[in-house]
Amino acid sequence: MKLLNFSLIKLTICLIAGIVLAHYAKPDYKLPLYLTLGLVILIGIYWVFLKSKIDRLPLFGILSCLSMMGIGMISYTTQNEKIQVNHYTNLNSLENFNTITFKIKERLKPDNYNYKYIVSTSSINGKTASGKLLINIRKDSLNTALSVDDILFTSAQVQKIQKPLNPHQFDYSAYLELKQVYNQLYLESDELMTVSNSKTTIYGFADQLRTTINSKLIEAGFKDEALSIMNALLLGQRQTIDKTTYTNYVNSGTIHILAISGLHVGILLWILNFIFKPLLYLKYGNYIRPIVLITILWSFAIIAGLSPSVTRAVTMFSIISIAMHLKRPTNIYNTLVISAFFILLVKPTFLFEVGFQMSYLAVLGIVSVQPILYKLWKPRYLVTDKLWQVFTVTLAAQAGVVPISLFYFHQFPGLFFISNIVVIPFLGLILGFGLLVIALALMNMLHDFIVIAYSFIIDSLNAFIAWVAQFEDFLFRDIPFTILQVICSYLIIVALIQVYKFRNFKWIAFSLIAIISFQSISFYNRYKVQDDAFVVFNKSRYSMIGQKNKDQFMVHHNLGTSKQKGDNVIKNFKVGETIDSVRTDSLQSIYQFKKKSILVIDSLGVYKGLSFKPNYIILRNSPKLNLNRMIDSLQPELIIADASNYKSYVKRWKATCTHKKIPFHQTNEKGAYIIN
Repeated sequence: MKLLNFSLIKLTICLIAGIVLAHYAKPDYKLPLYLTLGLVILIGIYWVFLKSKIDRLPLFGILSCLSMMGIGMISYTTQNEKIQVNHYTNLNSLENFNTITFKIKERLKPDNYNYKYIVSTSSINGKTASGKLLINIRKDSLNTALSVDDILFTSAQVQKIQKPLNPHQFDYSAYLELKQVYNQLYLESDELMTVSNSKTTIYGFADQLRTTINSKLIEAGFKDEALSIMNALLLGQRQTIDKTTYTNYVNSGTIHILAISGLHVGILLWILNFIFKPLLYLKYGNYIRPIVLITILWSFAIIAGLSPSVTRAVTMFSIISIAMHLKRPTNIYNTLVISAFFILLVKPTFLFEVGFQMSYLAVLGIVSVQPILYKLWKPRYLVTDKLWQVFTVTLAAQAGVVPISLFYFHQFPGLFFISNIVVIPFLGLILGFGLLVIALALMNMLHDFIVIAYSFIIDSLNAFIAWVAQFEDFLFRDIPFTILQVICSYLIIVALIQVYKFRNFKWIAFSLIAIISFQSISFYNRYKVQDDAFVVFNKSRYSMIGQKNKDQFMVHHNLGTSKQKGDNVIKNFKVGETIDSVRTDSLQSIYQFKKKSILVIDSLGVYKGLSFKPNYIILRNSPKLNLNRMIDSLQPELIIADASNYKSYVKRWKATCTHKKIPFHQTNEKGAYIIN
């Protein structure tokens, strides 16, 4: 491929390889540092003695790639805050209550019970400490939200972030580890004491500005739903979006517009180019205008919270703006790679964030596939031509993100092309009009008719999205998709693009091999010999037991109809295990699995009169029984307590089992219990 002739692309691939290697191998930071220094010294020696031939020596290229891999590993390992001596995880004890001083760094989307923040610690028990924590503050007790840069003091117990308790469940702890967050606190508002609320960082001032903008918009008359969409599209904050509205955007295939990315920044740059065009008439206009544009773009990025998607987009368009004003030809692939190179050098963990991956893949799809699709038809009229452009851009972006989207989310919105044809023009109108609305609001010059008109635009967009989302038959859910299928999918896309460009036997053969590989993996996933399993799931306040027999799955539970419909435990297991059908039934008292007998004891506590001794006993719904006597009578191999039991009961049972030397498994601590 000609693209690989560009040295920067090769070096970026090596940088990514180094980051991936460090992520999974987790070496000590000193090892890649010393190896990379050695490789750089070797390259220096080569350069001194073989200047004229150096670019033709294969060994020089190999050393350069290995050095860049080493730099990627160094970038990743040195980002690990745990290597700092005063990091709170290196303190002797965090099990007891600690006095902690911390600063608010980021406001997260709240759940049903808690407001959530990421904070940086400054001291623990009077000693200097560093590191980030997740803070959960109960909703019922908090009147006002905390602001970025607020410094607070509390006395609380540091707790570990819960690992997934059911198979194939989203690992929130791993997600937070990428943000260098390893522990959490649960607090009431009266357990917090404010030390300072002054702004000391650019993030704090940006948060204050967002708060001011919101206050002005509320005063002007904007309601909750319109305000939440404005926050997402203009300020990069999605925490206040209603769950139903968010689900509608997901199901309609337009969720991408709620995260500021290349589309938003591209529209913003186009607007700014038009506004500041008169600067080109000045003597040094070609230098002044890009400086102004880049300053505004990065100010916008900071106000939007410097998320991976907005950082990538602003970096890329900053490079494009500079090249455009210097009147130098730009290769879009080089521009993308330059932005990725510098972002990953500074923030290597961005590589593992879904938004970052999908953002780049969408842009790559657009620049690679859209020109091919657009050439298939030449509309006569301007309106149809613009609609065809939007349609082909939408298809090309989907070609870039569908494989990775199926891998992460296991669903595909069949009506994405209809929703995006309407939404993308809407987005341009909302962004352009929205900047004017914010400016007028800050100057207290926002008239009621503007508020009504802008709210109508947003309400119309939401109504259209809800209309598209209601066609659930076109939303294909629960699609199993493995990482090998993702790799093969992208190989097929790349090969077909090359076939279109070159039409030679090599690429035709490569595309056929990629297609056959994808089919083989799909057949293997569908028809592979699957292990049978008996699963006691963890479901708070309920009982759920599953029996897997090859690709069939029977679930016994006591969930209500509404609770069952919104439950993700079984859906995640079905997709993760590539199960075709799921049947449900009520809970039973006795189960048989591979010559093992399982007895379920419910709230009645009845177990006497059995003609056999069970291998496993499941305690559910807090049975009142004498566990000592039951163990002596039935002599089980293991006792399992699911999440429907009172915690006080489980604590007592655990102590009894420890005394009796009987293995005890509680699902709300150790997760689901699986018998294979």
